[in-house]
Amino acid sequence: MTDDDDHAKRGPVAQLRTSFLTGLAVIAPVVLTLWVVWTAITWIDGLVLTLIPRSYRPEALLGWDVTGLGVIMFLVITVLIGTFAKGLIGRTLIGFGERIVERMPVVRTIYNAVKQIADTILSRKQPTFDRACLVEYPRRGIWAVAFISARARGEVAEQLDNGGETISVFLPTTPNPTSGFLLFVPRADVIELDMNVEDAAKLVISAGLVYPDGRLAPRVKGQPEAVTKG
Repeated sequence: MTDDDDHAKRGPVAQLRTSFLTGLAVIAPVVLTLWVVWTAITWIDGLVLTLIPRSYRPEALLGWDVTGLGVIMFLVITVLIGTFAKGLIGRTLIGFGERIVERMPVVRTIYNAVKQIADTILSRKQPTFDRACLVEYPRRGIWAVAFISARARGEVAEQLDNGGETISVFLPTTPNPTSGFLLFVPRADVIELDMNVEDAAKLVISAGLVYPDGRLAPRVKGQPEAVTKG
C-alpha cells in the first residue's frame, strides 16, 4: 500500500489532526524560543531601568518604551566593570570590599559560595561539566544519565578511599535539569558516553524521547550496550 492510498483512506478529521500536529511541531519551538528570549529581555529591562531616575527613562524623554535598552546598558556596564576590575585600582577596591564582607557572618557565607560558583562556571578556572556518563542510581541494575564534574578532593576523597579514583557527578532531574543530586562515585563504576553534554541534556529534558545520533559503542562485559538512534 502506497502513502497516497493510505492518505486517501484516512478521513478528513484524521488528516486535519495530522496537519495540526505537524504545524504544532514546527511552531512550538519557534514560539517557545521567542517567549524565552522576550521574557529574559523584559526581565533585565525591568531590573536595570528601575535603577535609573524616572525623569531620565525612555518613556519620559521619548514618550515610549525602548525594549532592550536595559539589556544594552547591562552589557555595557558589565564590560566596563570587568575592564575596571582587571586594573590595579579595581583589584584594590575589590580586595578592600571582600575584606569588609569577610567580617559579616551571614553575608560572608553567601558571598563566598556565589563567588566560587561564578568563578568556576564563568571564569573556567576549574573543570566544568564536559562529559556525560551513566551511573547506577537509585540502585544497582538501574542506570541514570549524569554529568562528570571533577575528581573528588580533600576530606571526601580521604574518607572514600576505596583503592581507586573517586569522582563527583551531577545527576539531574527530569524534566528540570537545573535541580538534581551530587554523587561521589568510584570511576570504575561510571560509564562515560560518547554523546556530548548538550545531547545528554536533551535526553534528560525530553524524558528519553529525544535520542542523539551516535555510533554504537563497544560493549564491555558487565555494562549495557549504548543506545543509538534507529
